[in-house]
Amino acid sequence: MNQKSIFLSFQMLASFKSSSSSSEDATENPPPPPPLCLASSSAATSAAHHLRRLLFTAADFISQSNVSAAQNILSILSSNSSPYGDSTERLVHLFTKALSVRIGLSENTATWTANEMASSSTVFTSSVCKEQFLFRTKNNNNSDLESCYYLWLNQLTPFIRFSHLTANQAILDATETNNGNGALHILDLDISQGLQWPPLMQALAERSSSNPSSTPPPSLRITGCGRDVTVLNRTGDRLTRFANSLGLQFQFHTLVIAEEDLAGLLLQIRLLALSAVQGESIAVNCVHFLHRFFNDDGDMIGHFLSAIKSLNPRIVTMAEREANHGDPSFLTRFSEALDHFMAIFDSLEATLPPNSRERLTLEQRWFGMEILDVVAAEAAERKQRHRRFEVWEEMMKRHGFANVPIGSFAFSQAKLLLRLHYPSEGYNLQFLNDSLFLGWKNRLLFSVSSWK
Repeated sequence: MNQKSIFLSFQMLASFKSSSSSSEDATENPPPPPPLCLASSSAATSAAHHLRRLLFTAADFISQSNVSAAQNILSILSSNSSPYGDSTERLVHLFTKALSVRIGLSENTATWTANEMASSSTVFTSSVCKEQFLFRTKNNNNSDLESCYYLWLNQLTPFIRFSHLTANQAILDATETNNGNGALHILDLDISQGLQWPPLMQALAERSSSNPSSTPPPSLRITGCGRDVTVLNRTGDRLTRFANSLGLQFQFHTLVIAEEDLAGLLLQIRLLALSAVQGESIAVNCVHFLHRFFNDDGDMIGHFLSAIKSLNPRIVTMAEREANHGDPSFLTRFSEALDHFMAIFDSLEATLPPNSRERLTLEQRWFGMEILDVVAAEAAERKQRHRRFEVWEEMMKRHGFANVPIGSFAFSQAKLLLRLHYPSEGYNLQFLNDSLFLGWKNRLLFSVSSWK
């Protein structure tokens, strides 16, 4: 197939989204990216260093249960930070808030996430998301707000697009020769809005048109997993319409899972293994998903990987944060999160103007929620349990998976993506252990790898 196809078809995403505008459940096309501003200096000011030292000192006091000393420092940090300042001030504002929540809910962390999301709905439903490209629904709810933030994250940062583009190319490479059968079944464990799949659909259609003698024609089946059946149905409808426009044989199946019912998901995966279609190639897509299976006992991730292995997949694609947010030590987790999100906020400052509403929304309502989770929640309430790549590599190999090298063309595509859509000298790409990493300056932020 033409190697340009998967990147060029990435542009088809606009058609995919606009094709749904005629229905009540459609999304509007997102606004064009705001004008870029000059990247800030890589050298942090002495004031920034001082604020970060104070943050860690406050966290240290909290770890020692010295609440009064921590409160004194948090009061200083609160008066010297702002959600509207530079990247350091914005970051310090959110970490100060998270540490304050941790102190206030030290006896009971079970309800902080729900309360924070309720506050988010009140503030942003009318002023930002609904005004721009939030799904048109009769009743806005947390799923709609989360969808809105996810779309902005995909539009304004390279993190999601990098992951999707690289994983798609790995799937295409793995299914280039398909034992004479053009049937591909993708199990997407967190399909969300389905933004990953229109470019791959376009590439499959181009692959078929470039080889008209191949029989049978390619067919694609996607089993999309998610928590909200309404969102899944919308996604399936849009993907079906897009596939029809390409003349692609397509089926979409929903698999609704409750976030707390991971055991139920394992059962569904094992049932899929029993009902697999003969000759159909299976690709399992785990983009920003697997970290949810890390638990304090360490057994859930093993059960999950064993269930995936039972599908005998042609390829398993995995994208994860390059961070150790799952460490049981609060101080280790706090330090990791501070460095990780400092790099992310620095990248936002380099590519979005300070008065950008979209930037403020992402910082407060997407990354802010992640910071709250890492810093303020404990035990089973904590959802952000990211691990570094070497942990994933050891885990995958232990359960019988072998690494499939990410191809050089995927690197070229990711490089082109950054140059065309996120032109900042701060972003960089690295090949490590046959996997592709996206970083900001000297810190790696995300990895994409493939396995079989």
